[in-house]
Amino acid sequence: MPQCAFCGKATTTQEGLKRHIARRPECQRQWALMINDIEADNLNTPDDNPPPVDVDFSHVHPHLDPNPTPSKSCRITIKEVEDEDGTPEEWDLAEWLVKNLGQTCTDEFLKLPITQNRTKLSFHNNRLFLQRVDALPRGPGWSCRKVTVRGNKEDEFGAPLEEEVELWSRDPVECVQELIGNPFFKADMAYSPAKAYADRAGQHRVIDEMWTADWWGETQKALPKGATIAPIILSSDKTCLSQFRGDKSAWPVYMSIGNIAKAKRRQASARATILIGYLPASKLNCFTPDACSLAGYRLFHHCMAPLLQPLIAAGQHGVEMVCADSLVRRVHPILAAYVADFPEQCLISCCKENRSNEQGDKSTKEILEMRKNGQHPPEFEENNLRAVYKPFWANLPHANIFLAFTPNLLHQLHKGVFKDHLVKWCIDIVGEEEMDARFKAVPNYPGLLFIGLLTGAVPRFARSILDFSYYAQLQIHTTEMLEALQTTLDVFHANKDILKELAIREHFNIPKLHQLTHYVQSIMLLGTADGFNTELPERLHIDFAKEAYRATNKRDYEEQMTLWLQRQEAVFLRAAYLDWLAQHPLLPAGRAEPHSFDPGFDSDSDSESEETEAPAHPHQSVEKIVTAHDATDFLPALQTFLQKNLPQTTGVVPGVHDRFDIYRQAVIVAPPDRRVGDAPKRWHVRARPEVVASGRRSGCPDVRVAQVHVIFTLPRQFGTYSRALAYIEWFTPFRLPDPSSRLLQVSRSTRHLRRNAAVIHIDEIVRPCHLIPKMGQSVDTMLRSGNAYEVASDFYFNEFIDGEMFGVSVINSL
Repeated sequence: MPQCAFCGKATTTQEGLKRHIARRPECQRQWALMINDIEADNLNTPDDNPPPVDVDFSHVHPHLDPNPTPSKSCRITIKEVEDEDGTPEEWDLAEWLVKNLGQTCTDEFLKLPITQNRTKLSFHNNRLFLQRVDALPRGPGWSCRKVTVRGNKEDEFGAPLEEEVELWSRDPVECVQELIGNPFFKADMAYSPAKAYADRAGQHRVIDEMWTADWWGETQKALPKGATIAPIILSSDKTCLSQFRGDKSAWPVYMSIGNIAKAKRRQASARATILIGYLPASKLNCFTPDACSLAGYRLFHHCMAPLLQPLIAAGQHGVEMVCADSLVRRVHPILAAYVADFPEQCLISCCKENRSNEQGDKSTKEILEMRKNGQHPPEFEENNLRAVYKPFWANLPHANIFLAFTPNLLHQLHKGVFKDHLVKWCIDIVGEEEMDARFKAVPNYPGLLFIGLLTGAVPRFARSILDFSYYAQLQIHTTEMLEALQTTLDVFHANKDILKELAIREHFNIPKLHQLTHYVQSIMLLGTADGFNTELPERLHIDFAKEAYRATNKRDYEEQMTLWLQRQEAVFLRAAYLDWLAQHPLLPAGRAEPHSFDPGFDSDSDSESEETEAPAHPHQSVEKIVTAHDATDFLPALQTFLQKNLPQTTGVVPGVHDRFDIYRQAVIVAPPDRRVGDAPKRWHVRARPEVVASGRRSGCPDVRVAQVHVIFTLPRQFGTYSRALAYIEWFTPFRLPDPSSRLLQVSRSTRHLRRNAAVIHIDEIVRPCHLIPKMGQSVDTMLRSGNAYEVASDFYFNEFIDGEMFGVSVINSL
């Protein structure tokens, strides 16, 4: 079968091989180099009429280097050439075409008379356009390996069935060079371990980035002096490509390095995570159903081994690389973390999926080696191992695959323990109808309401799981926070037997629940869990798998996908280079006002426009304010405020004939809480006639909760007073937490048998909060989402609406 000597791609015919070389720029360039070398050699022959040269790729040995080096006769020279990149407008059009149109649509667009007559482009059809794109600099090249799988099924002649699959890969060492040398990551790059502390005495350690954790420092001790570690972060996950059109799948393998800050790694648009390969996603129909699973395990490790083979020598001896700060370092790329869901972790660690993947006293590599030699070590069955005798990680230097598995917030906590287990247990305790009634009785708020629903109906273990979830996803940990994280898990295990007593569970042999016991160890070793979440690989599937597949003709799609990705990468690199050329020092940004007003815009979108001074409801009468906003004591409260803050206006008494400008909401811009996020927080405190009780105050111990009814400004007869005001009704100061849920408690505040009302400055509001009415064992039938604040008198303060509230209410109390 003809095979390309440059990328390893096999074709069925010689014509197919020629088409492959013509379509693939990398192979085409290597072909041109080979032809030039042959012609140069022919110049030295005495024959004036040399025979024609015919190179048959079908006879190239399959183990030939897929990336042959140029011959010694090739010389590299530097000379000035004319810039052929065209105008900036032409480049903008080219970038748009590559990102948004397929080849057919691009060709049709370029051949339109209006395009050819008015744009005067340097390319007038898709072929010339792609030639220009293929000439751009690009990242590491792709190569293809054919893997022949021999099954245990037989054909009609008694011969075992075989199946050929393809492994597409890039050199991971070259990918590390691409990442560590990218100047755009210069400000987000670290090259050595460090330890951070919250105090000068060094008693309270802080862990956030990978270089502040223990693994980097311990591994650094095993390397020569002056060595630089590039912690390799791998992730892999099979994904479906087609919808209702066959069963097409891809198995991407992604790689990043721990030198890059986790905030930058999480940005899919930053391309700090690189696609390094496509594993075969075959169903292996040449095997019987009982043998197919084990064959899939072995095929995975058989393909991952050559994919990561370059990391062995590079990790042992190091490779000199130009880093983002322009310094040359000897870099040792070492596998540090592997981000995967539970089935993928079992596949990687050669374990069955019915129990956790852990390493005992004897290493898994030793146990598999003994099993391969015909021995029957008891640890093989005790650890539920599969007979994979050559795991890909066996020879990777300084790597421990079991310690490399990181916490999976998405599948283990949010979807796993919380959704699949905790919610189900609580519904089994209180019943579906009661749970629905509790949801209907809670006032609307965009956040987690779960624990408040269960207070008084579900034992204490539910609160412990929620506390663990919020602690685990913090972006910065201290030793006290890690102790609190472990304590919450211990509290759950101390109270979980109530589920057995209620006949909800018979056992707790739940792999995802067991994996929570490793969170503290993993954070201490590799850094906080938010840097290794599986949300990023699943997001990257869109760019590197699904979009790439849609750009193919659905036949031999992996080769077309790699070519499409190369062109996308070339355009991205070119655009990044142009941005780098055009960059200039940024001017200091002006400080944002902490409070501003939004007269009519009612959206939580981050792209909302700046608020204006025009009120949503100008010149509203006092009667309208009292009735529409339920502001019963508006005039007395306003008079009290004026006496306190504007004593010079004592002669002007607010009355029923005064009119006020009313705003729908106030927008609070707060600085970021680094424990839960890096971006400033925007909160909306609403007070609209059509919605009852939309705004609340914060839940810190040194503040009080209030319900905002009206946001307004004073009319002119009270002078030029620019600060906006709010009519509120107070709740009581915080009382001791509820013993079961440990939620703070508040009630309506009254004075003289009326609700305690007041007028305050709008900038005194710290942030919105959420209250959950006390429900007890069953829900009052009068309670509804729209009237809960009016019907109920006692409430729980919800500490779980977002990470900032959890940090203020719970973490600050440590």
